[in-house]
Amino acid sequence: MERMNRPGLFPMLLSAAALAFCGGRTGIRPDSGGSAMTKNIRWLGHAGFVIRGSRPVCVDPYRVSTGEPAGLILVTHEHSDHCSPEDAAKFIGPDTWIVAPAAAAAKLARIAGTPERVKTVKPGDTLNLDGVEIRAVPAYNLKIPNHSPDKGHVGYVFRLDGTTYYHAGDTDRIPEMRSIRADVAFLPAGGTYTMNAEEAAGAASEIGPRLAVPMHWGSVVGSEKDALEFKKRFKGEVWIPTLAD
Repeated sequence: MERMNRPGLFPMLLSAAALAFCGGRTGIRPDSGGSAMTKNIRWLGHAGFVIRGSRPVCVDPYRVSTGEPAGLILVTHEHSDHCSPEDAAKFIGPDTWIVAPAAAAAKLARIAGTPERVKTVKPGDTLNLDGVEIRAVPAYNLKIPNHSPDKGHVGYVFRLDGTTYYHAGDTDRIPEMRSIRADVAFLPAGGTYTMNAEEAAGAASEIGPRLAVPMHWGSVVGSEKDALEFKKRFKGEVWIPTLAD
């Protein structure tokens, strides 16, 4: 896998200054990890991402200042920090598909162009929309009720332009993760309602991605410290994104 060259001190200082000037979130530093595949990934903050490609995929947009037309919007569950109709609307185009579990789909129906553009899923379901292969996988807590298994919350494994991505949603380290394989894994590491950094690193070791990205930090719960702890504990390639990426 092609790796990015480590920047020198002067470019790093310029990048940090530019981030601060543009209103970047205080305390989040440009990270030297990652690889060539990160150029197509935009972090929206918290658990939100856009993966750009032949059919751009947006997952769990929340508190987004600017959007861009997406081919698919994937929403993991109905909680407001993952299912925000106002934010999802910023990524709606004339041919956008929305994929979500039932409770979230009901909240998002009003922003869809037509009802047929909203696909309701549950764990285990598979779809192929405009050439993007999508599998909804379980996402749940083991001990607290926030994301209990009976609620039908999901994560997604999807394949776009030859690369397989796994967005875990809000989940603990659950047995079902052992069977998931992906090139890129977005894993919650902020604790409280999801895995903490140590648990997320253990899950990443089981999944074996080419690139692991900690998420669910910097807003609501979790901090940059959790992301850095994840990077310390996982021995594979880790990318800690910034809002300027």
